[in-house]
Amino acid sequence: MRLFIAIRLSDEVRKALLSCMRDMKRQGVRGNYVPAENLHLTLAFIGEYDDPARVKKAIESIPGPKFSLKLSECGNFGNLLWAGVEENRELNAYVKELRGALRASGVPFDSKKFVPHITLVRKAARKPGGTRLPKAEMRVTRASLMKSEIKNGKVVYEEYAGE
Repeated sequence: MRLFIAIRLSDEVRKALLSCMRDMKRQGVRGNYVPAENLHLTLAFIGEYDDPARVKKAIESIPGPKFSLKLSECGNFGNLLWAGVEENRELNAYVKELRGALRASGVPFDSKKFVPHITLVRKAARKPGGTRLPKAEMRVTRASLMKSEIKNGKVVYEEYAGE
């Protein structure tokens, strides 16, 4: 099972991101746009792992997140276009504690430096010029264990509820 831990986005933040993505499309930016229901902020990518209960236990072993998340600017990693969030000490501290809990529980995860971003477009043919990212903010009170599956040829992200 392909797993990751993420912050699920509020309707307000999702609407702001979709507005930004429509702006990119109007500018002629082609690529694989992330479906609205798949927009999220990844805190830890685990990948293929067959013990989701252990991951849930690690998440529950630390206090839940309590901070605000504000969209900031758009950027890119090569041909991947993303929306960033404002610098946030509480977010960074939570991710550090979360990853420590995963490590202590023996759960493998991608330990690359945490760069908070929300993926908007993969394999973009070009970067947009002056894309507008509307202001949006949300209160974060929980992290979700997510699973990624392919259904009917499309990638679907769902919160793991236990099976």
